[in-house]
Amino acid sequence: MSKNYRIRDYDFKLIILILSAAVIGVFAVGSAKASLQMRQLYGVVFGVFLMIALSFFDYHIILKFYWIMYIGNLGLLSAVLFTKAGDTGGGAQRWFEIGGLRFQPSELAKIILILFFAQFIMKYREKLNTFKCILVCIALVAAPWVLIYKQPDMSTSIVFLLLFATIMFVGGLSYKIIIGVLAVVIPGLLIFVSLAVQPDSILIEKEIIKPYQQKRILAFLNPEEYADKDAYQQLNSITAIGSGRLNGKGYNSNEISSVKNGNYILQPQTDFIFAVIGEEFGFKGSVIVVLILIFMALECFLIAGRAPDIAGTIISAGMGGLIAFQSFINLGVVTFILPNTGLPLPFISYGLTSLVSLFAGMGIVLNVALQRKRGNERVY
Repeated sequence: MSKNYRIRDYDFKLIILILSAAVIGVFAVGSAKASLQMRQLYGVVFGVFLMIALSFFDYHIILKFYWIMYIGNLGLLSAVLFTKAGDTGGGAQRWFEIGGLRFQPSELAKIILILFFAQFIMKYREKLNTFKCILVCIALVAAPWVLIYKQPDMSTSIVFLLLFATIMFVGGLSYKIIIGVLAVVIPGLLIFVSLAVQPDSILIEKEIIKPYQQKRILAFLNPEEYADKDAYQQLNSITAIGSGRLNGKGYNSNEISSVKNGNYILQPQTDFIFAVIGEEFGFKGSVIVVLILIFMALECFLIAGRAPDIAGTIISAGMGGLIAFQSFINLGVVTFILPNTGLPLPFISYGLTSLVSLFAGMGIVLNVALQRKRGNERVY
């Protein structure tokens, strides 16, 4: 804790936005699956306590342990994938089972990625645009990325790459390099998708993607053909959201016609929680949720602009990017504008690892805000 902290520098706007999303999440999870509501509430209470504690803890001290965090992260990701401790569910091995609760290392890995590169880039910023430094950064992000991709966890691996791109951009990567990378990546993605949808795809043969991942892409492109299979949840999701109309059917509605009550969406408390919100709170409630997430990301970007150093900028922009990317992908899946992929809606979906990890990350962002620039002065 620093004696220079001033209560007027505390970002209460961000606190209100986070708590608003978390409270909505508790109610939405309770409606989707009542037995999990108290767990979600306990997660929020613990997360808020952790966030407040970290907000008064100098983030520069945390960043001193960046290599320990990185190596520990690799250890957890390796253990969940290659040891018997890893718990399997839905064809993926992504969790540890601890006292009846599941811990997902890949959720924590997103926060560690941001913190690690915040310190790494601050230390080597002058060399960031050199060929050697770029290769080192790619190698450092590739190690955890491969472990996440192999679980398999396509959605988190995509967010991981988007976060890395954000971090490198904010860190000062040259625009020439960025344009050059985009010139290669965009055509590469188009080729990847075209190969993925082939009947005897070489990507499946080489185990680059799984058959179920191919089916999700095909279901997105041809929903009518897969209406009773891989497109089933997404089609029911947009039906639920549409049926809510302007004002919704009411919280915890017991209408027989409810998509949620009819069990037409599997595990609605996680990736498809927005469908529950859309059905019960209608267009008005849906817009409120979207605006909260947008303003939360924007507030993080504003904090990044006032950060005392590049590490603080990367932390804040990274967390803002995480909220923005993850929200966009989740909402895109639920509204069927993106192929189905499992990502929780930040602070709202059920998932204690994701929830607590996000609270921890936001606590560090709040500390960056406390050490904001005051004129030409840097306070840290």
